[in-house]
Amino acid sequence: MKNTVISVKNLVKKFGSFTANDNLNFEVYEGEIFGFLGANGAGKTTALRILSGLSSPTSGEVIVAGYNAKKDPEKIKKNIGYMCQKFSLYNDLNIRENIMLYGGIYGMSKSLIEKRTEDLLEKLNFQEYGDRMISDLPLGLKQKLAFSVAVFHEPKIVFLDEPTGGVDPVTRRQFWEMIYETADRGITVFVTTHYMDEAEYCDRISIMSDGKIVALDTPAELKRQYNAESVEEVFVKIARPVNNQPHPPAPSSGGEVKTTYD
Repeated sequence: MKNTVISVKNLVKKFGSFTANDNLNFEVYEGEIFGFLGANGAGKTTALRILSGLSSPTSGEVIVAGYNAKKDPEKIKKNIGYMCQKFSLYNDLNIRENIMLYGGIYGMSKSLIEKRTEDLLEKLNFQEYGDRMISDLPLGLKQKLAFSVAVFHEPKIVFLDEPTGGVDPVTRRQFWEMIYETADRGITVFVTTHYMDEAEYCDRISIMSDGKIVALDTPAELKRQYNAESVEEVFVKIARPVNNQPHPPAPSSGGEVKTTYD
């Protein structure tokens, strides 16, 4: 059985009287591609900030890469990678400078940074672009570079927050090939996306609604449970319950959770 790299138990996050995360429970495993889905306002961004050490839970226990999110957020940050939709690259630096800057931020030695920089440029076929400014790169190349920088220090987990927004389907597919390669190296990939076809590529997915996790399982099992042809159809059934019936109950544990829809 694979090691658990994210453990969330009874996570609650409140902002005054508003509950953004309502008793979340789930686990994520080593080398897993885990999809985190939900409509705008469902609470997934709040949860993602807690998991990445940027915010603290109101209550509950959150363990990421072996560290407690409430007690050791800085240690979490050192053991994860993070890529958001805007890529977090510095436009006024060239490709090589961006890579080396992030290597330094991650605390890597100069010799290791230099070696991995050249290896990365070769892997991406970017040798001729090494001295090119980030601002001059096409969106697809920026995307590939941003992801590669996020895992440059070989973190235990990489969080991808809607990483493929605004790119064409071919580039999205190439990006997902990079995700597969990363997971094959044992790095856990935790991804949020609005593209339901991308959810089909994940090992497991969770779906949030109104601050709760209302479904969690493999794409195939969720389609079976909800009698749906696609994850998109599952998502619509959850987001728009039939006859105004309430959502299924939030799951109470990790990968063994099964949810039903009446």
